[in-house]
Amino acid sequence: MKKSISMLLAASMVGTMLAGCGASASSASTAAPTDAASSTTEAASAADTSGEPVTLKLATWDNTSNTTVSDTVAAFEAANPNIKVEIIDIPSADYTTKLSVMLNGGSDVDAFYIKDGDTAKSLVEKGQLADMSDYISADGVNLADYNGLAENFSFDGKQYALPARTDFYVMYYNKDIFDAAGVEYPSNDWTWEEFEETAKKLTSGEGANKTYGAFFHTWQACVENWGVQDGKNTIMDYENGYDFFKPYYDMVIRMQDEGTVQDYGTLKTGNIHYSGPFAQGTVAMMPMGTWFMATMIQKVNDGESTVNWGIAALPHADGVEAGYTVGSMTPIAINAASEKQDAAWELVKFITGEEGAACYAKTGAIPGRSNADAIAEIAKMDGMPEGAAEALTVKNIALDRPITDKVSEINQMLGEEHSLIMLGELSVDDGLAEMAERAAEILG
Repeated sequence: MKKSISMLLAASMVGTMLAGCGASASSASTAAPTDAASSTTEAASAADTSGEPVTLKLATWDNTSNTTVSDTVAAFEAANPNIKVEIIDIPSADYTTKLSVMLNGGSDVDAFYIKDGDTAKSLVEKGQLADMSDYISADGVNLADYNGLAENFSFDGKQYALPARTDFYVMYYNKDIFDAAGVEYPSNDWTWEEFEETAKKLTSGEGANKTYGAFFHTWQACVENWGVQDGKNTIMDYENGYDFFKPYYDMVIRMQDEGTVQDYGTLKTGNIHYSGPFAQGTVAMMPMGTWFMATMIQKVNDGESTVNWGIAALPHADGVEAGYTVGSMTPIAINAASEKQDAAWELVKFITGEEGAACYAKTGAIPGRSNADAIAEIAKMDGMPEGAAEALTVKNIALDRPITDKVSEINQMLGEEHSLIMLGELSVDDGLAEMAERAAEILG
């Protein structure tokens, strides 16, 4: 399995297809999760010459708070008037569990997004994903258009999912805090050492009036990701004691001790979400995923935030090329138990094709088949900061969680040990040693 994915920013037809993706045109219905059976008399194929209508059920999460999926479905329905799509909207926190229950229980969902891409292999092993290889071959879909992402969902020579979206980490920053401190904005070629020094310059005040130079969310990814950023290791590589995590745990612990970031214990016990401190203007810099761009635009538009924000490329280690980052992807698949797989394929092909990519870009989401035109479209959205296109033009995305056996168990274990390190219950060295020992037990 590939440890990293290369983003090849080539031109495409994205810009010419945006007109059909407006939210106002959406006719897709949204429903609460249901397992009710659909009519068996519905035609199974989008190409059925009888003209019988087809209604598909598509599972996703948090659709009401993000128009990307509904806008794309509306454009699909406009292009395929014989197919209607019922969106099954599930809360994000419950999605993976609910989807598993639905699939295990024989739900009539026809297509679905996979929230955690690393679970795709287990879904294949359970026989719950349809093989799309014949459809891909018949319709001449070029997997190279997905910039190396599609290969992650190929098992035993069969393609079980296609990337609909990708997200990766960038550095968000508060321009007003930089201006007040007389510090230059981050460049797109800077190191983690420079980031730490900049955080010191931007920290000021005390107590409730304190401004922190930076912010690290409580996820272990917000420390460990920087250790796999160079693409040389993954979270599965425990043989050297997870030594590639050490510089970043040392850095974050040091910044906690110096008071340039809020400490982990306070964030955890206060259940503080990363969006709050940044949107409230109390932190100067925050590494976070590209999904947060749309959130910030919305918060500013709704008057919930007055932060004058920008984005820059993620810092990199010495010796690592600028433009290397860490990310994940959201694939879409067809239910192996669906009786409407032909029509479901038409939906998947559209969402992951040029038309779908255009719709995704218009809402600020980075499509799986990302390219220069998609990035340019995202960068020119109302509310996007100046210089966004350059910050989003990356050279390499290392997967935060590789798609392989037992990755979920390893990830859970790393989260447990991460908490112990960040709370000071284990030293960095002892915590990493425990990670390696437990990983050997899981993978042994």
